[in-house]
Amino acid sequence: MLSRFDLAAFETAHQDARHDMARKLDQICRDTGFLVLEGHGVAPETIADVWRVAEAFFAQKPEAKRSVAPPYQGYPYGYLGPDAEALARSKGEDTPPDLKESFNGGPLRVPADASAAAMGFCYQPTLWPDVPGFRAAWEAYYAAMEELAARVMRAFAVALDLSDHHFDPFIAHPISALRALHYPATVDMPLDKQQRAGAHTDYGSLTILLPQPGSQGLQVKQGDTWVDVPAPEGAFVINIGDLMARWTADRWVSTLHRVVAKPGQPARQSLAFFHQPDWDSEIVPLDGSDAYPAVRSGPYLMDKFQATGV
Repeated sequence: MLSRFDLAAFETAHQDARHDMARKLDQICRDTGFLVLEGHGVAPETIADVWRVAEAFFAQKPEAKRSVAPPYQGYPYGYLGPDAEALARSKGEDTPPDLKESFNGGPLRVPADASAAAMGFCYQPTLWPDVPGFRAAWEAYYAAMEELAARVMRAFAVALDLSDHHFDPFIAHPISALRALHYPATVDMPLDKQQRAGAHTDYGSLTILLPQPGSQGLQVKQGDTWVDVPAPEGAFVINIGDLMARWTADRWVSTLHRVVAKPGQPARQSLAFFHQPDWDSEIVPLDGSDAYPAVRSGPYLMDKFQATGV
């Protein structure tokens, strides 16, 4: 069972209660790196609208979805169909392609001083499908996730005994991505080692996952055991990524997780917002140690992204 954390209660708590909640958050990130986030304040209509347009997109015929496929290998946004990705390969495991399809979009704004390298990767245009209301609903949800991620990062700062706004300079122009995922119903037995999403860790600072309420299949690795993650109504699942583990010199853990494939599963959807610091943000261990060499956020993300293709 994942621990729950109420963000609104933390933000309005007085000193002692805030301190206690910060210690709890630190312990969660040390133990599993996964939590159920309540008190997030995201408007229900913003969530309902993006669910609606994502469902409409995936319900289209294959040729309509392929009209917004990446124009070349390595383009970060657009539609990825079945057999396009094997996430376990980012951890060095050779597996069949994942049983999923996705639509991916990038930042809503491009900073005036963005480098050529950033423009060539994370600031490439999102390829908008011809689905009524899609872009407006997608951008509203993306903006809500960007704001929520900044609030979570402030809570993280307090949990790490830093000032509330320690991370703000690193996330002034985050290069985050939003992904809508559709896992088709599974009828036959999957191939050996094949999953809906292979075992992987996320790459960035944190992920805000919105699973379809009541859906099953997401699991996290705890010791030698895969543990089911709940999909509660009205809450998000938050997990930290590899970059935050580096940043904290492994005080916090970036935990392996997967979406398991079994015969006879119904279709399911989810939305994942992958929060990533600014392209040029230099990430060094907060404790001043040499546990990890310094990396720049953008090139680090690009290297990780390129390791998952099929």
